[in-house]
Amino acid sequence: MAMVTGTDPKMDQETKETVVTFLNHCCRHHRPPGACVIELVDFLNSLRLHLPSPDLAHLLVSHLCFDNNHPWLWKFLHHALSSRLLFPLQLLSLLSSRVIPHRHSHPQAHALFLALLVQHAFTFDPATVETPSTKLKIINSIDVALQLSETYKIRDLELGHIFVLFFYSIIIALIDSTLNDWGLQVSTSERSCLVPMGDQYMEIDHKVTHSFEKGENHEQIRKKNSILALEILESLTESKKGVVLLQSVLLNMPEKFNCLLQRFHFLESLELTSAELISVSQVLKKVSANIRAVSHFDYGPSKNQIVGKFVDVGSQNMASLRFNYSYCQSPCWVPLDIYMENSMDSKQIPTKSAIIVLTESIKTLQKFNQASWQETFLAVWLSALRLVQRDRDPPEGPIPHLEARMSMLLSIVPLAIANVLNDDSEHSLSSVQVPLETGYGHERKSDGSRKLGLISSIQILGHFSSLLCPPTLVVDASNQAARKAASFIYSSMNEKSESATGIHANTNVKAGGNLRHLIVEACIARNLIDTSVYFWPGYVSTSARSLSDSSPLEKSPWLTFMEGTPLNGSLINSLTETPASRDREVILYCNKWIRGGKACCCKDSLWCIPHSWMVYSVKLFSSWQEHVVHFVVKFLASSVPFTHSGSWSHLINNMSMLSAVLHGVSSVDTVHILSLHGVIPTVAASLLPLCEAFGSVKPTSNSTSNEPSASPYMAFSLAFLFLIRLWKFSRPPLDQFATDGRGAIGGLEYLLSLHNNCIISSQEKLKINTSDSASVKPVYIDSFPKLRAWYCQQKSCVASSLSGLSTGNSIHQVANLILSMIYQRISKGVISSSNSSSSPTSSNACGEDAFQRPVLPAWEVLEVLPFVLEAILTACAHGRLSSRDLTTGLRDLVDFLPASLTAIMDYFTSEVTRGVWKPVLMNGTDWPSPAALLPSIESEIKTILTSVGVDVPSHSSDGSPVMLPLPMAVLVSLSITFKLDKNLEYMHSITGAALENCASGCPLPSMPIIGSLWAQKVRRWHNFIVVSCARSVFRHNKVSVAQLLRSCFSSFLGTLCISNSKLTAECRMNGLMGSTFSAHGSYPYVAPGFLFIRSCRNIHNVRYLTDVIVDLVTQYSNELNGTRANAASRIKSSEPSPSLSLAMQSAKEVAMLGASLLCAAGGILLVQELYKETIPTWLLSRDVKHNNDSVVCHILEGYSMAYLLILSGSLIWGVGAKLPSWTFSRRNRTVGAHLDFLAEVMERKISLSCHPVTWKTYVSSLVGFMITYAPAWIREVKVETLRKLAHGLCRWHKHELALSLLQRGGVAAMGALAELVNLVEFEQRIPMPCS
Repeated sequence: MAMVTGTDPKMDQETKETVVTFLNHCCRHHRPPGACVIELVDFLNSLRLHLPSPDLAHLLVSHLCFDNNHPWLWKFLHHALSSRLLFPLQLLSLLSSRVIPHRHSHPQAHALFLALLVQHAFTFDPATVETPSTKLKIINSIDVALQLSETYKIRDLELGHIFVLFFYSIIIALIDSTLNDWGLQVSTSERSCLVPMGDQYMEIDHKVTHSFEKGENHEQIRKKNSILALEILESLTESKKGVVLLQSVLLNMPEKFNCLLQRFHFLESLELTSAELISVSQVLKKVSANIRAVSHFDYGPSKNQIVGKFVDVGSQNMASLRFNYSYCQSPCWVPLDIYMENSMDSKQIPTKSAIIVLTESIKTLQKFNQASWQETFLAVWLSALRLVQRDRDPPEGPIPHLEARMSMLLSIVPLAIANVLNDDSEHSLSSVQVPLETGYGHERKSDGSRKLGLISSIQILGHFSSLLCPPTLVVDASNQAARKAASFIYSSMNEKSESATGIHANTNVKAGGNLRHLIVEACIARNLIDTSVYFWPGYVSTSARSLSDSSPLEKSPWLTFMEGTPLNGSLINSLTETPASRDREVILYCNKWIRGGKACCCKDSLWCIPHSWMVYSVKLFSSWQEHVVHFVVKFLASSVPFTHSGSWSHLINNMSMLSAVLHGVSSVDTVHILSLHGVIPTVAASLLPLCEAFGSVKPTSNSTSNEPSASPYMAFSLAFLFLIRLWKFSRPPLDQFATDGRGAIGGLEYLLSLHNNCIISSQEKLKINTSDSASVKPVYIDSFPKLRAWYCQQKSCVASSLSGLSTGNSIHQVANLILSMIYQRISKGVISSSNSSSSPTSSNACGEDAFQRPVLPAWEVLEVLPFVLEAILTACAHGRLSSRDLTTGLRDLVDFLPASLTAIMDYFTSEVTRGVWKPVLMNGTDWPSPAALLPSIESEIKTILTSVGVDVPSHSSDGSPVMLPLPMAVLVSLSITFKLDKNLEYMHSITGAALENCASGCPLPSMPIIGSLWAQKVRRWHNFIVVSCARSVFRHNKVSVAQLLRSCFSSFLGTLCISNSKLTAECRMNGLMGSTFSAHGSYPYVAPGFLFIRSCRNIHNVRYLTDVIVDLVTQYSNELNGTRANAASRIKSSEPSPSLSLAMQSAKEVAMLGASLLCAAGGILLVQELYKETIPTWLLSRDVKHNNDSVVCHILEGYSMAYLLILSGSLIWGVGAKLPSWTFSRRNRTVGAHLDFLAEVMERKISLSCHPVTWKTYVSSLVGFMITYAPAWIREVKVETLRKLAHGLCRWHKHELALSLLQRGGVAAMGALAELVNLVEFEQRIPMPCS
């Protein structure tokens, strides 16, 4: 016999003939099969053939089926499979493809195959396959036999995939063949390739039945085979290995598993009448129960698999909480309160819709807290109500007030809840559920329970009377909502000719409505609930119902206007004073305004209507607020032409109307509401063509202030200042260089990229008509040459000082014109002293002076302003220009072109940061003096900080002269000349943000000085100014930041020993955030959490916060739970310690607070830092030498740190699989990098300093949390990383946790899962012997 050589020798024809001859000889003489196998192995080894041999498997199956179907050969196969001669999966696959289709013609072979299958179905050892070429042959052989790649759409199959898919294919084949044997057919989307049906079966089976004769014996064997197949199904599906493999199919191929469930649903729907079917009904029920158990298994590891038997995550405590409403106010909902309050910070303008953020937060927290939808929605409503009540009596100041908070309650929250109700993918693959279909052909009614939860949560709100008390500003609206419900009940009763039977009005309820009535109206307007809620007991008071039969309401002037009534003075006044009462009126007006009313609206008499309408529309009447926001954005976006080249006449002609709209939306509350709806990027993109157009127009010399909307300078200034406000002053200067992969956060390019990404995404999802394409095209700054030139100049001026001007060029000439105008106005004394509070355009000169002003396009003026400002500031520094004249000249410049305020703020802020100007004395002569209020302001600042546990060294002047850098002195002197007029909010917002940013770059503690000067000017802003100054302490002082964060934890948890009793007097939510912004005595008290949220965005070294929060979580975990160390004695007991379960719940609360504060302070940047740097460093450098804590404390450390990590990431990225591409890639990289680090430690390539118990608890808890709460994350991790983690967990005897991890790794991880299944010892094995 010839020797076969080579790296992968192949069995030649001569060898095959020798093997067949050998087998026939052994079969005839009935030699022991085991001895024959040994001889064959020796023979093949002598030929240097690799074992197991795929060629031999093909040879044996072709020889056996069916010409040599002898029982001896089947016994030989059994021994061959046990001796590494053949690869079991390959042989079983080849046999199944030959035997199952011909089971009727060869029932004996079918019976022997089933016996072989039950013994070797789980025999899988990839290590027995030595060479890659042999492995590839085996994979291809099985793939061809079972058609795996075609059926499951997997290109690159591995042996692990083969094992999982082989097992599932065999399950399907056994079910289909059994049904077919019983004469039953089930219509499914996919059928087994091993079980042909109908004519196909007859054709296949009759090819080999020419010598087959039916007999009674064969018929009995076939019937027994059907029962045997069902019994094997029961055995395979109840095996723990089988359950793991089926769960993997369920999690990674839910549509395939759905087909399996359909088959069993069909079986359960049948009425088994025949005697033989009734006899197997019990087995059938067991198989069906096994499959159902797989489809309804607990989608997470066992509770005792995460950190040990004692970790019950406080489930008993959680259940007891749910007997009352305190659970919905428990600390586990603190992220909602912190996010909502953080969204009210006017110093930041979020670019992402609060609706989207809140939607994801609701779903995330519902999953993390394992709460019902009633509890979840109730917690959301309570957080929004606390947000409103916190601002009942706020200090006056240029910040968002009640309107923005009511928008959150009545618009943002209902819209977020609507998204949750409409989210059909909640139970999809990303949340590890059987998707939308249970497998039985019926759609899953997941949103039914959600809607019922919403309705019941609103009904339960009636028990929270203190939170429902309406602020003064909304009392009328609340009463109107209550009267509407009473009127509906009254009308309903009259229509049905019924009395009040069944309607139980509570006579003890006071007349009038509350915030719940407004919530109900907001939900009804969005079709979340219906008017049946009006009939709830006690919803409508008797006094309100008595008003339902009053005189009819007066007709809305908006309806009168829409009906075509000509505009006159009285109707215009009514329109400007009366908000539209219905969304239909708003939509009709907006459509008329946008489509056909532009010409009419350009009339001088009507310019105020859109302004007043906008002011009203985005405030309290929020049941249709999103409609107004949508049409405002649509109107502004409709101004963008198809191309940005050529004439801008279409914008110039509508200048008056556009100015009115821009003026209307420029208020603090309105801008903030727009930002809550996430339209800031679109609004910014819409402002670019307006700025380009209005800034290019040369004003006429006879423009007056009587028609502000007709002034190109005013129109340009409104658009330009609005644009600057949206991007430049949302963050301090140093933070503007932080990036997230799409440009500097808050920068103009960043906003445009957000807008363009949104447009591209919308175009991909929706087929937008070409007629609307002009309003949805991406916008790029290069399309606006004037704006781009200024933008480049502005960035260069901020980055470095000016290089000077060469005389004779056009810029030098324009600069001389501006300087001449300033000096002429100063010399003539037109503008009064620096204490003047006149408003822009109010002091415009007429006659001769008006003609002396330069008549230039706004862009040309802005281009030269940096040089003009440098000239006059240098003149003042050298004594050639007095401080009073400098302030007067700058104020005249602002009156001339309000947009110049941007250049002034930019230039002086940059100069303060550079620190090249000497400080000046604020003595009241040259510069305004803060001496009158500075001592009291500093004292109140210190009192506020002391009340929240912050000890700051005093920077009091103590009689020393008060000084500021020259540029800052100029800025503050200019700012106090502006009149505090509501119509000038578009300027105040720029000024206030610039002063704070300027102070952040000043080496001196300047905020108390600035605050004192402003407090002298506006005494009603005193409390607001004091709190703003107190916030400035945290910009550079790390110690103060750490103290404030510690106070946040103390006020929320109330555990550590602290001297300040006020912090622990009211713990939990009210202790952290405060129940109201109230004044205690002569100074306002600010809760530590509220102060932190208002301060954290301006902290320069924001990354320092992650270290502080991690340390505090560690300390508080030990402190909160260290007192329960006596529970350590019960760790090894069979029952969890109740006190330890409570300790675990406390640890979760600590971590939840830390995650919430971290996300509020730094968002995605700090969370990324936490994953990549902070936690790995904490594990590497955690010093345990001086730590004598019990084992319990180490466990709780690791547990709380894992919860901090997973929750912070979930709050930022969400737990689902549907994300924007950039968010998905960032989450993928960040989570993958952290798990790579853990895997390297698992492989002992990195050594740690933390306690081993802390390390094991951290890894086990993190993996368990990811499996339970964020399984979509696991799919994004490299398979090799998952493999290392799983093997490390197995070394810790956490087999179920390891298997659960790989099960959720996607199809790519099936191979690793199959390999691990073989290594895990199960308590139950399949004991069925071969017959």
